[in-house]
Amino acid sequence: MTQTKKSISFLIPSIADIMFIALFLFLSFSAGKELLNDGDTGYHIRAGEYIIKTLSIPKQDMFSFLSPALPWTAHEWLSEVIMAMVHQAFGLTGIVVFFSFIISLVYYLLLKIIRTDKDNIILAAFIVLLVIVSSQIHWLARPHIFSLVLMIAWYYLLDEYQYNNKNYLYLLPLMMLLWVNLHGGFLAGFILTGIYLFGNLAKFITSQGKEKDFHKKKAGLLGLTTVACLLVSLINPYGFHILMFPFNLVSNKFIMDHVSEFMSPNFHEVMPFKYLLLLMLAVFAGSKVKINFIELLLILLFTNMSLYSVRYIPLLGIIAAPILLRQLILILEQANGRFAGFLKKRSDSISETDAFARGFLWPVAAMVLVVVSAAGGKIDFKFDEKSKPVAAVEFMKKENLKGNMFDNDEFGDYIIYSAWPEFKVFFDGRSDMYGVDRMKEYLKVRSIKPGWDEVIEKYKINWIIYNANSTLSVFLMERKDWKLIYADKVANIFVKNTPENQPLIQKYPDVKLVVDEEGNNKNI
Repeated sequence: MTQTKKSISFLIPSIADIMFIALFLFLSFSAGKELLNDGDTGYHIRAGEYIIKTLSIPKQDMFSFLSPALPWTAHEWLSEVIMAMVHQAFGLTGIVVFFSFIISLVYYLLLKIIRTDKDNIILAAFIVLLVIVSSQIHWLARPHIFSLVLMIAWYYLLDEYQYNNKNYLYLLPLMMLLWVNLHGGFLAGFILTGIYLFGNLAKFITSQGKEKDFHKKKAGLLGLTTVACLLVSLINPYGFHILMFPFNLVSNKFIMDHVSEFMSPNFHEVMPFKYLLLLMLAVFAGSKVKINFIELLLILLFTNMSLYSVRYIPLLGIIAAPILLRQLILILEQANGRFAGFLKKRSDSISETDAFARGFLWPVAAMVLVVVSAAGGKIDFKFDEKSKPVAAVEFMKKENLKGNMFDNDEFGDYIIYSAWPEFKVFFDGRSDMYGVDRMKEYLKVRSIKPGWDEVIEKYKINWIIYNANSTLSVFLMERKDWKLIYADKVANIFVKNTPENQPLIQKYPDVKLVVDEEGNNKNI
């Protein structure tokens, strides 16, 4: 029987293979449209195309009409180049498939890394599944997905060094060279290394004899690795300034409080993340074996980050998974009930079969299926016309609207993607670049606060494109100095009631805000 299994091992998918295939096919054929929910994908693509075309990294903004051009740190430039190349070859469908593959790879690697031969495969798969459903809140076709892959690899190398005495730390500076040019999440690499360094220093101070020397050696090598990573991180288009970028961003309280992805989780909504938190509480409270100091620091820091901002939830999932599994296995080994016995026996049976799985036949087959389907037009992803101003942008291009616009930030991202450089925006998803003062002006107009009209005059706004479900649209509709020339369920376009705009106003004299079947304005 064993010999038969060995001869067909390449036909047997592992649990990790099955997880990769299920997630990759799910995203590629169905849920991949959710990866384009954020319009930032659009400006990242265009930024990458600009870099490829000019062979230069932008130091100033080129997407907005603000003058003089604002300084812009394109800290994700390498990710943007990769996205541009994928888009040029395969369009938005290629972007979705590409990021679906990376996301699936992240959790494939996570399961492979946290599970060893002695681990309970059922518990390992359960934890990774819980991490997956908790993390999908921030699955978007954007550069931060690259950080997830690099963080898993970084975490694994540190764990191997700390607990298995396998020294692959020389790979970390090479990874940092890539990471610092891909995404601002490179800071997580320094945080992880710092925690392992601090943990070993603490053990060095509190231990005696050989154990003291052991942790001294580990701390010394981790310290040298940190210095090497720091030096390598300076190899980027912005030098040492890139190291300050993440700190400047997270320390900007106004931006943190007004950008949705930086806000805390809303547990009144459907949020599987809370079950991950509850499991952590139950496991750490129920285990008779305490987690070590390094594990404690990891859990405390990344839990705090995830409660501060939803964008850090996937990071906590990656950090918590191996620690949770180690604790659950200890709890299971101490349990003597029927359920514990059944779980052990069933896991051993599955592990025996899983151990014979070899090769990558089924993951490769899944990738071939997706590529063939995309090439044949059976997979086709675009920005959602129900949430992005697709039709409105086509209208403004057709009418060749003149002058400066005021726009919703999400609309700005889509306009950059579909209408730049012919049209330049007032605001888009790069809140860090625009800064607090301009963001306050944007919010003042959006919320129709006192002084909103002064902002309009300051920037010589001639027309406004804004989302249909807004009080701003209703407000402008009641004013004589603004005229509605386009409306659908997503966006409205208003122009100033000036002599220069009369041809447009007369061309579209009877445009009304879109209302639902009950006659209620859908914009309120």
